[in-house]
Amino acid sequence: MLTLTSSGLYCQAGDFFIDPWEPVDRAVITHAHGDHATWGSRAYLTSRTGLGVLRARLEPGACIQAAEYGEQVVLGSTTIRLHPAGHILGSSQVRIEHAGEIWVVSGDYKTDPDPTCTPFEPVRCHTFVTESTFGLPIYRWPSQEQVFSEINSWWRANAAAGKTSLLLGYALGKAQRLLAGLDAGIGPILTHGAVERMTSLYREGGVELPATHYAGAADSRADATGAIVIAPPYADASIWSRRFGDHSTGFASGWMMVRGARRQRSLDRGFALSDHVDWPGLLAAIEATGAGEVWVTHGYTGPVVRWLKERGLDARAIATRFEGERAEVTETSEDPHL
Repeated sequence: MLTLTSSGLYCQAGDFFIDPWEPVDRAVITHAHGDHATWGSRAYLTSRTGLGVLRARLEPGACIQAAEYGEQVVLGSTTIRLHPAGHILGSSQVRIEHAGEIWVVSGDYKTDPDPTCTPFEPVRCHTFVTESTFGLPIYRWPSQEQVFSEINSWWRANAAAGKTSLLLGYALGKAQRLLAGLDAGIGPILTHGAVERMTSLYREGGVELPATHYAGAADSRADATGAIVIAPPYADASIWSRRFGDHSTGFASGWMMVRGARRQRSLDRGFALSDHVDWPGLLAAIEATGAGEVWVTHGYTGPVVRWLKERGLDARAIATRFEGERAEVTETSEDPHL
């Protein structure tokens, strides 16, 4: 059904690529993050829910077809349906049916609850292509309630001390999830321009979020005293962050489970909140598909493949050009187009 080419995963029967690495004639896009949505293709297919954020991330005038979750789309001799992946707004799994075979490409996904996007939906198939960003047993996420209790307590303590709280997370997806979990009664919520741009699109998509103020509009350091500022990771090392004077820096990422990642960025606090599935969720998601064959990509492919083979599944690793959330710890910009 699918082959791995120099441009990424290709379906010959439908003549399309899924999340291609370079421009192609027809691209099916699982979600709008830059490592899955590459500029320059002639035509794109994505979910109706994710249309707004994808259009904002692609080149002006891009030809984008949008489909509702579960809607049938015929490409060549294949039938495609998009199903929720629970990763970010509009994120999808791609179900492909051809000649009695069903394959599902997960894109990025999580099974934890998230009020800012449609929950992950297990899809039965013969072959499942899964991410493995956090495919090691050490990655087991604490409850969302616990993480947000820690974030709000940190913010509250900083506000009492007259400090600004600078909380870092991806501008698309992670930032909006953070906003949804904040206690707006603690103080003002400010946003970096990249975060504000994506947040406005979430609001247009019907997602309820607390009131925010564009951080660039603050006239003095005093405007941010006691506030929390949501910003993308690359903003921390920039001149932009100096406007907040004495501030405490936190980072929300699955990599914050690893102490060395916190030290690497010289953070005051790390919060283990990821928009990717953890180890138990990964294994449960694979089992729920009923797939006898599993392709593993984007992360710790080796350990996951080994675990699956030991349990009798036909598993293999496939390469990718991108590292996804792994890059949060070191990148200077999460997306060259934002």
